[in-house]
Amino acid sequence: MDKRSRARLKRLPHRGRYDEAALHEVLDAGFLAHMGFLVDHHPFVIPTLYGRQNNALFLHGSAASRMVRALAVGVPVCATVTLVDGLVLARSAFNHSMNYRSAVVFGTAHLLEGEDKLSGLKVISEHLVAGRWQDVRPPSRKELKATSVLRMTIEEASVKVRQGPVLDDEADYSLPYWAGVVPLKINWSKPIGDSRLKPETPLPAYLKSFVEISANDAERSEERNR
Repeated sequence: MDKRSRARLKRLPHRGRYDEAALHEVLDAGFLAHMGFLVDHHPFVIPTLYGRQNNALFLHGSAASRMVRALAVGVPVCATVTLVDGLVLARSAFNHSMNYRSAVVFGTAHLLEGEDKLSGLKVISEHLVAGRWQDVRPPSRKELKATSVLRMTIEEASVKVRQGPVLDDEADYSLPYWAGVVPLKINWSKPIGDSRLKPETPLPAYLKSFVEISANDAERSEERNR
């Protein structure tokens, strides 16, 4: 990633990271991206689930959706993914902050068809819950026709990270106000079976692992706040 690109950080540049490893770490930990684009000179920001494979993001939606129709013609797009790890409460109002990891990605999306379209849906599914794609009914022709899948090649990107304790002005450390970090842990809870699930249907092993991995990720998130 080129530090001279439009993704280069201007404010607090010391928090910026431009290597692919840092970018992939944030993208792989997240699952919800906000896609920013222009339609007839009007800005839109649409939240959507995504999947990552190599240097590309895969997106899907109804063939009739505004986002899909706009991105399918090749307009420039900016995708952001943000993971909040905690609130940083300082002794002064000015020095309050957050511990977070965020990625800003620029690129152009292209519509996928045929086997590429099906592969794109698999990437999204496996990004969300690894192992799920092989454990469900595949899309029918009618469902595939109603769904569009986009591949957004990552052209430029940056990562910004804030970790650690309160950073107060030296003169404020003697003030009698509580200061510290309030960690935020996001993790998936125990799965709840559908009311019409057949009694003999077991909870898949990959789903058990998914919940356990989520709990471990939440613990690592708390450690980052310390």
